[in-house]
Amino acid sequence: MHTQHGRGRWLLLTTLLAFTGLVLPLRGWALDLAEAWQLALQNDAHYAATGHARQAEQEIVPQARAQMLPFITASAGAEADDTRRTRSLSDRHGSTRALWSLSLTQPLADVTAWRSLERAKTIARAADISHTQSRQQLILRVAQAYFNILKAQDNLDALLAEKKAIQAQLQAAQQGFALGSTTITDTHEAQSRLDLLRAREFEATNAVQVSQQVLSTIINRYPDTLAELPSTAALAPPEPNRLDDWTNQAADTGLNVVLAQLQTQIIASQRDIAKSRHYPQLHLEARTGSMSDRGMRGVRPDPGPRSLDSSVGIVLSLPIYTGGQLSSEVREQSSRLQQSRAELEAARRLARQSTQEHFSGVTSGLARIDALQAAEQSSRSAVEANQLAYEVGVRINIDVLNAQQQLYETRRQLSEARYDTLLHSLELKASTGTLNDNDLYAINAMLTTPDPNHQTD
Repeated sequence: MHTQHGRGRWLLLTTLLAFTGLVLPLRGWALDLAEAWQLALQNDAHYAATGHARQAEQEIVPQARAQMLPFITASAGAEADDTRRTRSLSDRHGSTRALWSLSLTQPLADVTAWRSLERAKTIARAADISHTQSRQQLILRVAQAYFNILKAQDNLDALLAEKKAIQAQLQAAQQGFALGSTTITDTHEAQSRLDLLRAREFEATNAVQVSQQVLSTIINRYPDTLAELPSTAALAPPEPNRLDDWTNQAADTGLNVVLAQLQTQIIASQRDIAKSRHYPQLHLEARTGSMSDRGMRGVRPDPGPRSLDSSVGIVLSLPIYTGGQLSSEVREQSSRLQQSRAELEAARRLARQSTQEHFSGVTSGLARIDALQAAEQSSRSAVEANQLAYEVGVRINIDVLNAQQQLYETRRQLSEARYDTLLHSLELKASTGTLNDNDLYAINAMLTTPDPNHQTD
């Protein structure tokens, strides 16, 4: 009985934990870049806000189109009159009246309404571009947060590997001092390096946690393990590998440039709308209505006449003088149009500058990776040579420690260069407006699941 009761409690606890795992954010959950992107699409609040803003902007089009469609208005009411003579208040006359009317107005010639519709369509297109830009920014934010975690983890792994190497060197120095082959100075030098690394280890561990929090804010999950970029992954150069091709495309199709162009069109439309308010407007108006009267004298009602009035006509309206308001609006929008054109040129220049920066970031990053890979091999050989020379008494302990420090610093720089180059490649495509989901999937294809048994030497 006791065993069955214990099993029942264990089953209940397991069920509760399973349910809690469905409700609470998951920890210890591994994912790759593609999965992080899908979670970001579902959970990122900033991207969701831009989607709602886009939907709101689309409603401007039917609102503007409605200004060219018929307006139908119905109204109904009732009136009561009470009339008395001033000489004798007893002589009273009262009546009640019920009224209703139905009117229709159809614009026939309204240039302002047509231009307002064109402006609304341009605003809707700008909202689409803004939403696309928000999606590209989300791609960059996800990639930045993801690679920042990997970068922080690589830095921590390098520190732990360096710490392990220094601990081995400290042990060798202590043994050498015990045997009388080395001085106590070697032990103190190794201990000093070890203490400094322990302080840096706390900082590196905190950096990993902070970077994980940044990604979890975007995807609403807390992953502890990510798919990694293997050291053998080959990073591709820009395609095409010509700077002029990228800068020319960025000046034409960059989303900031496209948005600036649409903003210029919107303001130009607003100026045309202000001008069109000087033009005459032609409307068709039709209305009908009836009125029933019942006269009341004393307490006996007398039936009154009923009437039905209907009319159809065309109304021409022409503004003659508005106190200078319309002319002022035209001048205002003309100045704003000049401002928008200057901002468009600034957007083109900034797009070229950003494209040059990221193109150089990719090309120089690839060259830097090659140089650091060669430096890593040289540093590894230097560590091995200094360790061997220390064992035979040719080198001192500080030489080995310096060589080890150089090796692991090179590894940290190599890791940082690889992630920065990937981010520059994404930024380069974003500057031309061509960044999309497939670019993330291409990078994700290079990632591999980390081996839990792997140890960095």
